[in-house]
Amino acid sequence: MTTATLQTQATTRSAEGARALIVAAFLGLGLVFVAGFAPATVLHNAAHDFRHAQNFPCH
Repeated sequence: MTTATLQTQATTRSAEGARALIVAAFLGLGLVFVAGFAPATVLHNAAHDFRHAQNFPCH
């Protein structure tokens, strides 16, 4: 490999890592925003339904 090829690969990996970080940050902030403004009953029902969907007893 030449130096130019190594630099291109390092730049590509760096750009992919930055893109992944940005996507993860937006998803995380979206979850916090949605959960922060959702009524408590909606969150409880969603968690309750998820537990039942995973066959996990909760009663």
